[in-house]
Amino acid sequence: MKTLEDQMSVYAAYHQDARNKATHFVGVPVIVLALMVPLSWPRFEGVSAAMVITAALLAYYLALDLWLGLAMCVVMGTLLGVAQLIADQGASAGWIWFGILFVGGWILQLVGHVFEGRKPALADNLFQIFVAPIFLCAELFFALGYKPQLHSAVEERAKRLRAA
Repeated sequence: MKTLEDQMSVYAAYHQDARNKATHFVGVPVIVLALMVPLSWPRFEGVSAAMVITAALLAYYLALDLWLGLAMCVVMGTLLGVAQLIADQGASAGWIWFGILFVGGWILQLVGHVFEGRKPALADNLFQIFVAPIFLCAELFFALGYKPQLHSAVEERAKRLRAA
């Protein structure tokens, strides 16, 4: 398994423009929320597909970094709760919300990459879609002064990747 630094360095190389990052801070959670809505409908023994997929993703985040993983538990748990509220409105309303959130989130992402002047990271590696949420969480940690060594290492490696 690649380290958090490995994953984030690649993602950071595609996300340097502040406007691009800003669009991602809205777009990524909105897309995650959108995907959780239809995944909230299939249930087995009271456990939805959204819960199972979220648990697997959180296990991955916790394996990458305990503190960021715990912060992601709060974020993903909140999104899961909101998705369930939307899903509980019924299929018709749920699919409308899904469409609005999913399309709107991707429009924000693509506008951000126009500012960046670079294609999205997932165009080169689809797995980067799973890195986006924890990358944004780490960016908040960095802005608050936490994890300075990780921040420095990611920025240095991202510079090298952009230059290559």
